[in-house]
Amino acid sequence: MDGYAFKKESLELTYEVGDDIGSGNFAVVRRVTYRDSGQEYAAKFIRKRRGGGRKGARMEDIHKEISILRSLDHRNVISLYEVFETSQEVILILELVTGGELFDHISRKDHLGEEEASAFIGQILHGLKHLHDNNIAHLDLKPENIMLLDRNSQSIKLIDFGLAQRISEKEDIRALMGTAEFIAPEVVSYERLSLATDMWSIGVITYILLSGASPFLGDSQQETYHNITALNYEFDQEYFENTSDLAKDFIRRLFVKNPRKRATVDDCINHAWIRPKKQNEELQRKSAVINIDNFKAFMARKRWKQSMRVVSLCNRLSRSMLLRKSTDTLGSRNTLDEERREKLPSITERNAAPDSKEPKVQNGPLDKIDEPVVKKLPNDVKDLGEEQKELLNVKGNNNILSQLGSQTRTTDKLSFSGMTCKSPGAVACASARPFATLKSPKLVTIDDDVIEC
Repeated sequence: MDGYAFKKESLELTYEVGDDIGSGNFAVVRRVTYRDSGQEYAAKFIRKRRGGGRKGARMEDIHKEISILRSLDHRNVISLYEVFETSQEVILILELVTGGELFDHISRKDHLGEEEASAFIGQILHGLKHLHDNNIAHLDLKPENIMLLDRNSQSIKLIDFGLAQRISEKEDIRALMGTAEFIAPEVVSYERLSLATDMWSIGVITYILLSGASPFLGDSQQETYHNITALNYEFDQEYFENTSDLAKDFIRRLFVKNPRKRATVDDCINHAWIRPKKQNEELQRKSAVINIDNFKAFMARKRWKQSMRVVSLCNRLSRSMLLRKSTDTLGSRNTLDEERREKLPSITERNAAPDSKEPKVQNGPLDKIDEPVVKKLPNDVKDLGEEQKELLNVKGNNNILSQLGSQTRTTDKLSFSGMTCKSPGAVACASARPFATLKSPKLVTIDDDVIEC
């Protein structure tokens, strides 16, 4: 387990490879067990981009992620242990984090005071300070990348450094990256990125945690971008009735358009909401609570929209399979017709042999293509409401969902039609980012499907 040199020998000589536990655009994460000790780790299999293709990660991006992870060593940041390489993949052996997303953990609570909420944000800040002290910006801070070490722990881990960048005065880094509702104004405006870009995301995460509402999310991506650049947000009484003034001040210092005037990670760690210095500040924080009911609703809408991705993906797969079946049927019939035409006698031969028993070929229409079978999820989807279950009736052939299973990532426990999921409604398409969550019910279009969320 020593050193970080890329190992060329087979991973399976050292580790026993287990089940998939997550996936992304170009990577699959599997649970692995170190054969000598029985210790479990997470192995991230990153597919290399080959030649001039677009599938797979560029080697320079893989090296960058590894270089950043090597330079980090903090209790609130995921650890990298070693790296293997094959002709097609680079495999990162990482610390295994099994506690799930912080926000999922909080949504299972019936009550959460600001004192406990600020402690969670404090851990995030301490992990982020370690990054910033090493001149590294994460650039993709969002709830999905903030995990708990295990089910019995309150210890937070920052994960997913695929977009992280080393920041220096000499380099002018500009990029459109991240998830729309969490990105800073300088990302939208394609201006220079800095360590302060992460701090804006901390403000969004804190706002959502306290209220169960997203501060800048609009009905479209363009509206979201406009809200971000225009600083169009407010502390609605409906969402912040029991929120302390200290918490609001903490957020205001982060929602500053000019990155140079935005609160730094050290400013935030020393803010009175994170580290009270006076008795009245401590009492104010202890007496305030987060809007847990609205937060639960926020998480429920998020899971619901993620489940709609499954419906949308199933529909796309169904259409694709029907098109392929139609093409195959046409090709098969054309081939058959050609073979039969080759066997038919010529007109001269038929006139010469009128008593021939050669059968006549009737060129009628193609066989009717089977209509898609409507498949319902079984009754063990207990956590979904009746309307949700009805919407999850998936159009497609019998093997649609089994094929879908290899193209999705899961986060809790549910099994249906050959696909194993971990949490009802918590399945997301592996090749796309999770849907943004709206403050209130909206009509949302997902591909060709319009749903109410």
